[in-house]
Amino acid sequence: MRIGLDAMGGDHAPVEEVRGALTARELLGPEDKIVLVGRREAILEQLAGADDWERQIEIVHAEQVVSMDEPPVEAMRNKPDSSIAVLAHLAAEKKVDACVSAGNTGACVAAAQMRLRRLPGVHRPGIAVLTPTFHGPVVLCDVGANVQCRPLHLYQYGIMASVYSQTVCGRTNPRVAILSIGEEDAKGNSLVKQTRELFLADKQVNFIGNAEGRDLFAGVCDVMVCDGFVGNVALKLVEGMADGVIRGMMSEIVKKMPHQAQEIRNALAAVLGKYDFNEYGGAPLLGVGGIVIICHGASNFRGFYNAIRVAIDFSNQHVNQRITELLNRQIGAANA
Repeated sequence: MRIGLDAMGGDHAPVEEVRGALTARELLGPEDKIVLVGRREAILEQLAGADDWERQIEIVHAEQVVSMDEPPVEAMRNKPDSSIAVLAHLAAEKKVDACVSAGNTGACVAAAQMRLRRLPGVHRPGIAVLTPTFHGPVVLCDVGANVQCRPLHLYQYGIMASVYSQTVCGRTNPRVAILSIGEEDAKGNSLVKQTRELFLADKQVNFIGNAEGRDLFAGVCDVMVCDGFVGNVALKLVEGMADGVIRGMMSEIVKKMPHQAQEIRNALAAVLGKYDFNEYGGAPLLGVGGIVIICHGASNFRGFYNAIRVAIDFSNQHVNQRITELLNRQIGAANA
């Protein structure tokens, strides 16, 4: 397997990307390679001193970089030699089997759709994030690929995320819910209500109805679907709240229990670590005709290490093949 890694995309590029690639060599088989895409000289500077890196790491030069604030489609048109564009081109030509990037999310989605197209039957791809909870991970989809969703898009997110939950999380019959403002059938906007009807008509999906934001951590469902705008807000809120609450607790403990502070601080740090996006790696872009893993912009080397692991797992579990098979069955049943 050849895994392409955008070496110029993250906040700390290319330092953390290259370090992550070097660390991830232990995940590779004898024929596997990591292909670093970006400015060759900057990458080589970070590889200096690494032992025998040429055996498992290659470099493909890309001079341009897409910044986080650039309009995605314009960036793809105006910067054909950007690391994101070159990486997608390599994937389209089957020169890499997976793409990993912490760059501009919109540009990653646009490049994937332009070069890799969509899986048969898929109307819009969605980014699926594994959200850690005390009841096990919940797949939240979409968190930013599509902010102008239609009911069919959310319905397909439920199907694709269910496959991901089955293959990656080991859920035998994932419970699917729609993120809404109340669990009652009458609650929600027209998008939620129309999506609900699509799920109710499909008896092959374990649909449990609407769910509120707090239900994400209550063990109510295994898959939660929403449009990309709502999903991205929810994701960032969860990240900030976990960090803020734990750090606030640490501060109070130091003041009121100084003799036990270090021991409790260590325990709380372990809890905070469970919500660290670096430990979960990247989020797959479900529905495109290839493997695309999108990482947090602030990812460190552990984040890239785990994103490469996710890409390998995604390939080994044949997730795209299973999504295509399931969608074909759903379409066949609808036309019967």
